[in-house]
Amino acid sequence: MDLLKTLVEKGLRRELPTREEALAVLATSDEELLDVVAAAGKVRRQWFGRRVKLNYLVNLKSGLCPEDCSYCSQRLGSTAEILKYTWLKPDEASKAAAAGVAGGAKRVCLVASGRGPTDRDVDRVSQTIEAIKEQNEGVEVCACLGLLSDGQADRLRSAGADAYNHNLNTSEATYGDITTTHTFADRVETVQQAQAAGLSACSGLIAGMGESDADLVDVVFSLRDLDPDSVPVNFLIPFEGTPLAKEWNLTPQRCLRILAMVRFVCPDVEVRLAGGREVHLRSMQPLALHLVNSIFLGDYLTSEGQEGKADLDMIADAGFEVEGADTTTLPEHRAGGGCGPCGEQSEGGTGCGGAVPATSDGAAVAAPAEATSSPRTDLVSVRRRGAGTDLAPNA
Repeated sequence: MDLLKTLVEKGLRRELPTREEALAVLATSDEELLDVVAAAGKVRRQWFGRRVKLNYLVNLKSGLCPEDCSYCSQRLGSTAEILKYTWLKPDEASKAAAAGVAGGAKRVCLVASGRGPTDRDVDRVSQTIEAIKEQNEGVEVCACLGLLSDGQADRLRSAGADAYNHNLNTSEATYGDITTTHTFADRVETVQQAQAAGLSACSGLIAGMGESDADLVDVVFSLRDLDPDSVPVNFLIPFEGTPLAKEWNLTPQRCLRILAMVRFVCPDVEVRLAGGREVHLRSMQPLALHLVNSIFLGDYLTSEGQEGKADLDMIADAGFEVEGADTTTLPEHRAGGGCGPCGEQSEGGTGCGGAVPATSDGAAVAAPAEATSSPRTDLVSVRRRGAGTDLAPNA
């Protein structure tokens, strides 16, 4: 396909595709899927080789959020039967983080429900960051606390945070249909505050909420304009008890096309396969590793993921390798901000060594499985272990 040849050439040059080209990727047929994966895989391998970065979530405070985000099981009015607890103590959070690091995670993501942190909350999280870094040498820490107020990003940076996550989630045009208690512009402003403070920006999207192809392309282009270092791609987990519980719009094939589109638009950025991969990609998860270079290990905030050992086996069986703590994630031309292991901004910096471009040839890709005729609602499992419980975490 001339389209894919053009997109590969642009990706290897770090050149932005047109909106029409991005839309065309989403419009490809299932018969063309392997060609799409192979093409986007060439771009992925050019900038990230066969490395897969592991990230581990610690839910510091679960449930009872005053915001009305329709996709979220922790939202105002949610009747999803999730774990609900207030702030973990720093030693509890550090213990939870250690399980992920022991499982191979290079980055720990500290998340708390709510509109945004109070200054007291920032103090709590700062103590937690210090405890985690004291006990886990070289680990990167990303905070995800909602909308930031003036000065809070600087305080998190001073406490040792390497990155800040705040997703755009969907296009600006449809944002009001998903959330009414804050705006798309509020989210953009928080990402920009994090960047201004010297934190590595992490911002992504949620697919499968009933959005159009144009909406998906719009939000990814908005992300490209923000230029975060990491772009998590979530696939909606339709929790019972939330407004989007009936939104089962994704097939494994569509998920792969979305990931490929994101890779073409963000060729040299850490693209992370995030929530919902087990529910929607299912047995085709290994194919996604040819498109993304980062995943979450184990469980998510309020839902369970597949076993950590299964994640590691999947990576090895697909011919990829876990990225070590002493390896810079981003390619050298993006690594000006420093890196976590060196005590500077996360994601790599001068003196740490950039990623070496890999060859474009790789392992053969398996043929796609037939899409199931009905959604696998049985795969949505509420988290009952790890942070906030007395049970061992999944890592």
